[in-house]
Amino acid sequence: ITGNTFPKGHPYSWTVIGSLDDLDAASLEDVQEWFKAYYGAANAVISIAGDIETQTAKAKVEKYFGSIPAGPPVARHDVWIAKMEGTHRQLAQDRVPLPRIYKVWNIPQWGSADADYLNLVSDVLSVGKNSRFYKRLVYEDQIATSVSAYVDLREIAGQFTIVATAQQGVDLKDIEKAIDEELAIFLQKGPSRSEMDRIKTQYRAGFIRGIERIGGFGGKSDILARNQVYGDRPDQYKITLDRVAAATAKDLKESANRWLSDGVYVLEIHPFPDYSASTEDADRSKLPDVGDFPPLRFPDLEKTTLANGLNVILAERHDIPVVDFNWVFDAGYAADQFGLPGTASMTMNMLDEGTKKRSALEISAEKDRLGASLGSSSQLDICNVRLSALKENLEQSLALAADVILNPVFPEDELARLKKQRMARIKQEKVRPFSMALRVFPKLLYGQDHAYSNPLTGSGTEASTMAMTRNDLADFHKTWLQPKNSTLVVVGDISLEELVPKLEK
Repeated sequence: ITGNTFPKGHPYSWTVIGSLDDLDAASLEDVQEWFKAYYGAANAVISIAGDIETQTAKAKVEKYFGSIPAGPPVARHDVWIAKMEGTHRQLAQDRVPLPRIYKVWNIPQWGSADADYLNLVSDVLSVGKNSRFYKRLVYEDQIATSVSAYVDLREIAGQFTIVATAQQGVDLKDIEKAIDEELAIFLQKGPSRSEMDRIKTQYRAGFIRGIERIGGFGGKSDILARNQVYGDRPDQYKITLDRVAAATAKDLKESANRWLSDGVYVLEIHPFPDYSASTEDADRSKLPDVGDFPPLRFPDLEKTTLANGLNVILAERHDIPVVDFNWVFDAGYAADQFGLPGTASMTMNMLDEGTKKRSALEISAEKDRLGASLGSSSQLDICNVRLSALKENLEQSLALAADVILNPVFPEDELARLKKQRMARIKQEKVRPFSMALRVFPKLLYGQDHAYSNPLTGSGTEASTMAMTRNDLADFHKTWLQPKNSTLVVVGDISLEELVPKLEK
């Protein structure tokens, strides 16, 4: 994609890893000269976040890195967006189970207003079940197993990418047609007020949850380092936050028309029959000496039991206004021994596909409006329902989670849609070495009738999937998802005195 979206000579027209020809042609002297040119202290940023005093951090940085030479001055590239014209198409084959299509536009660089607006546009189009692409391609037309839109923002240019994977037997032309139709509607009308409210809340919630972590992508150290490298100031993120908060529907519509109405690269990937694997060994030199490990400071755990028998464990954390809930039910894939393989995972997957009060889309819309994260999952021995709620919307978020846990109706039409997705998933599992092993070895290890003998992917079999009915799911829910069979773990900005009345309610 990089070689076909940026012109020859552009710094982004090749990947960081390079090509085999370039690697074969490089000499030891080339590598050494490159190292001397770019690996100087003046061309590096160290971001330190965590349980350490500023003076201690400075002293350690000075001790371990202060002797590194500054290095020669490094030339910086000017912004070079390289906006494309017309449509450039390519088709390739790969060892994949299903066809996939990529549509790529070149857009402005990190930190620009248009880049931030297009980031919000990608959220409108593909984040959540109520997003335009998901609702059209996955939910309604059921022609794609997945669809996403995202921006990749770098120092002198960025890219806006749409990716969709086809359902078995669906032509990529039909998928591209649906994508183009939805994008054309957006370019003409822009986002709705409810979409603007949703994506702004989601962006703020995502940022808050990111800075809860010290490291990792989106964590404190990553944000500070990225902003310093790209924006020459570690607090550049404040400008983006303000710009997102002030963004209007007109801003997003105009930005999308400037950059997404023309100049697109389209790549179709089609399955190729054979498979191969490659490995790359890593060489590790001497590790640094390990110092004394500081004492860990865990929050105190408070425990109680509700009137209905639900066990509750609370760990208070008041650094950010978020409360996380994890309902843990003592039932997982092992419980499938009493019914059809795959029932546990299908039941948990369908909890948010409709309740007595809300449809699947209404649940998704309410979750997005509240800035909440709500999901369910299953493992070998347990099933989980997780809620992450902003403190300001805690009451409404808890009410939504309670509705999903207590009142699922397992609609027939939603079950039919998910069964199609499950069948496609099983096909994919059977061509991937790791998931193939997870499907095969349980029976070899535990025997035919053991509770652990079903596929450890949790997806069951084609036969069990086709035989599954909503009654099977309702029976599993009634049997296993009960208060006395569950423990609720709560972590966040709330006290036990404040929490218990809300849970009892």
